[in-house]
Amino acid sequence: MVTMHLILASNSPRRKELLAGLEMPFEVRVLEGIDERYPDTLQGEEIPIYISAQKAKAYLPTLAEDELLITADTVVMLEGRVLGKPHDRDEAIQMLSDLSGRTHEVITGVTLASTVKQHSFASVSNVTFASLDMKDIIHYVDNYRPFDKAGAYGIQEWIGFIGVTRIEGSYFNVMGLPVQRLYEELRSLTGV
Repeated sequence: MVTMHLILASNSPRRKELLAGLEMPFEVRVLEGIDERYPDTLQGEEIPIYISAQKAKAYLPTLAEDELLITADTVVMLEGRVLGKPHDRDEAIQMLSDLSGRTHEVITGVTLASTVKQHSFASVSNVTFASLDMKDIIHYVDNYRPFDKAGAYGIQEWIGFIGVTRIEGSYFNVMGLPVQRLYEELRSLTGV
């Protein structure tokens, strides 16, 4: 059996940390300017799966035969509406206000790709926030600047400590990489 070298196609420090936790050696490879738009007809799990597959397609020309690529994309969905990465402070405050006192879905799509095959899957977690005080929302946005995070928050940061009352599903999925499911998928694909 050929040993596959894992390539993480992500600049996210959280994804790097989570993948490192599996104690599997990997290399980080980052291409800039990948289009993360998706067709309006897609819904739910289809969205991050589509985006992670598009990311994988961009990396395919860079892969050697013994490399296995991991791409991922995470979206936050509130009652069917996608909350992406906020463009500015006001949008981040609005997103957190919308999430306050409600349950939303965090969906991560992951694509595993080699030069000969591609496999995608999604992991869904439900996260419930307590009713957040506007002062707490503003404090978080101004001090943590969550503009690179879907839904304008990182569960592992202050707002998660004070605001999250319930999680159904993988905590690590909410951070951006469903490592338990990824481990199972890697074992299934590689036999290792």
